[in-house]
Amino acid sequence: MSSFNLSSQKWQNRVLLVFAPSVNNHDYQQQMQLFDQHQNSFINRDLVLVQVLANQSYANGQLIDESSAANLRNRFGVDKENFRVILVGKDGGVKRQDTTPVKAKAIFEQIDAMPMRQQEMQERGRK
Repeated sequence: MSSFNLSSQKWQNRVLLVFAPSVNNHDYQQQMQLFDQHQNSFINRDLVLVQVLANQSYANGQLIDESSAANLRNRFGVDKENFRVILVGKDGGVKRQDTTPVKAKAIFEQIDAMPMRQQEMQERGRK
């Protein structure tokens, strides 16, 4: 089990936080299904998926400690009973918040429209 610190991701990764009461939450299950086929798109966009659940929380599939999860809940003001999806940019700013499941494509389109992502795509295209 490791700790997860949002500020350590700054300028390295975008962070997609999914808050839910449990893995049995309908919105959570629907959200995970919407992300299921898009692992490569997450990697291409330097996107770290963080699942903050009441019992156990994960960052890119790795178990993170409860204090890290509590810090994230406090920082974004999300109760354990609430479902929320929050996209944090590489600059550490909140780029979008949703209270219902959101299609991966909608998130990717928003990321791809960001100036920093445009620059990344140009640089990667040159390599």
